[in-house]
Amino acid sequence: MEKVRLQKLLADEGYCSRRKAEEFIEKGLVYVNGKRAKLGDKANDKDVILLAGERVRISRRKRRLYLMLNKPRGYVTTASDELGRRCVMDLVRDVEDRVYPIGRLDRNSEGLLLFTNDGDFANMIMHPSRHISKTYRVTVPSTVTEDQLTQLSQGVTLDDGHTTMPARVEVELNTADRSVMRITIYEGRNRQIRRMCESVGLEVARLRRTSIGPVKLGMLKPGTYRELTSEEVRALRASAGK
Repeated sequence: MEKVRLQKLLADEGYCSRRKAEEFIEKGLVYVNGKRAKLGDKANDKDVILLAGERVRISRRKRRLYLMLNKPRGYVTTASDELGRRCVMDLVRDVEDRVYPIGRLDRNSEGLLLFTNDGDFANMIMHPSRHISKTYRVTVPSTVTEDQLTQLSQGVTLDDGHTTMPARVEVELNTADRSVMRITIYEGRNRQIRRMCESVGLEVARLRRTSIGPVKLGMLKPGTYRELTSEEVRALRASAGK
């Protein structure tokens, strides 16, 4: 087996995404043959690799898995949590091969979350240059004004100074005490929908992701998962320009 960069190797083996692997390396959690690894290091199946003290098992042949989960509220998108909170990995424990989430949903958000053990696929979906669309059903406990809708559609400045790309905003319900919007964004910043709404004075009561690119959540029950069809995987690759 040819030596490859550690972050790619860890992602390809289903331990984490490539970005997360880079974080682990920078934090000193990865060792190769007894030496602390650094970004740029390479390895293969002949090396002894430890990730947070756990031996990394490298398989030469591995079935690529692509799953969708309907994440319920109350679960964090991590492999484990130091506070003892429920993790999304608990919902895919019976998957035979190790998989990890592509991107994240915050604890109080719900809906479509993708999992894979294919590092290249995960990197393709998450890479900001791809601008893969993500659609959310957003419920707020108030009326939404035309001005607020215009701001959300045209782009708003978040609390870190970043100005969001234009979004597609559709109103499904708009009453004095409850409004429902369908918002589609083309980037994936941390808690972006909630922060966008906060920037125009709206409080999010419920947030559910309903689609990523051409893949829709559909009628999948909360807390359950299924494999993506080959057509869905091809459609995701096509939406990313691959």
